Amino acid sequence: MAERPIQGPNAGDPFAAVAGLPGVAEAVAEARAAVDGLRGHRVLRSSAEKVTAESMLRGARASAALEAADLPLEVVRRTVRASGHLPESGGPVVEGALRVATEVGALQETWRRAPLQVFARLHSLAAAGQVPDDELGRPRPEAAARLAELAGLLATPTQAPALVVSAVVHAEVVTTRAFAVAGGVVARAAGRLVLITRGLDPAAISVPEVGFAELGQQAYAAALDAYAAGGHGVAAWVRHCAEAVVLGAREGVAVCEAIQRGA
Repeated sequence: MAERPIQGPNAGDPFAAVAGLPGVAEAVAEARAAVDGLRGHRVLRSSAEKVTAESMLRGARASAALEAADLPLEVVRRTVRASGHLPESGGPVVEGALRVATEVGALQETWRRAPLQVFARLHSLAAAGQVPDDELGRPRPEAAARLAELAGLLATPTQAPALVVSAVVHAEVVTTRAFAVAGGVVARAAGRLVLITRGLDPAAISVPEVGFAELGQQAYAAALDAYAAGGHGVAAWVRHCAEAVVLGAREGVAVCEAIQRGA
């Protein structure tokens, strides 16, 4: 087996090589079916924008929770509506995740042609107030070359499904510690951008971040460690991401049903 997917003998199409690992195709197919089911929900005919907005709000809260900034969804929602500040404990992380979620839609075209620029922007949004201004948008020097290599791969055609590309992007940002602060929020947003721009969830109505949170921080960390170890661990990480997408699609259905009830 190869080590990690963007190094070693997988140089031709590393994303496709990951897609061929044991159990990946089946997990990807299950995730695709779950998202496709969500995309057929009748509420989307009249309320797609509401579903997207709620998905991004829930995703931001869950992404922050994975960084141990776990505030109740209703606290986050009320604060956003009132344009106020969140509680000091966890507030800066949640506020950073919310800023990221708000701008994801506007970053899609830039992501397609200049992912490095988007990584920098995501970090500037996520880490504002947590690091000095001159560190915003700057990857750690030790990880900069790896991040540039990943960006280059994103510009190269691949036969791999969107979920596989998303999983690799997500894991690379986290496991290389591309950013010393707020790297997890950046990674999950980048993973979401892949799912949007590569057609799995173009309207951003599923909530994969909630899926990761439901699976638990320990399982999330263990799956990322497996990816970093390489070999079969890479497949285990992609399967973990697929499970999160299935749960995220279920959360999207819950959003649709809440809107349908007028909640």
